[in-house]
Amino acid sequence: MCRSIKTLRPPALPEEATEDDIRAAALQYVRKVSGFRAPAAHNREVFERAVDEIARATAELLDGLEVRGAAKAQAS
Repeated sequence: MCRSIKTLRPPALPEEATEDDIRAAALQYVRKVSGFRAPAAHNREVFERAVDEIARATAELLDGLEVRGAAKAQAS
């Protein structure tokens, strides 16, 4: 795999995760789980659908997390 999935929540990521950050993490996850860097044509639809669903779930997770002490850590 070309890179590791990074933590996308503060304070590990100083700014809010972008849509591109979230999609890249979802793509890496699907690649790792499927064992394919790029899907064959007959698997492309299910591969892309999985990336979309994981990106959506990741965005919901990040939006719903309450990170306690993040403001204090950033103020230092």
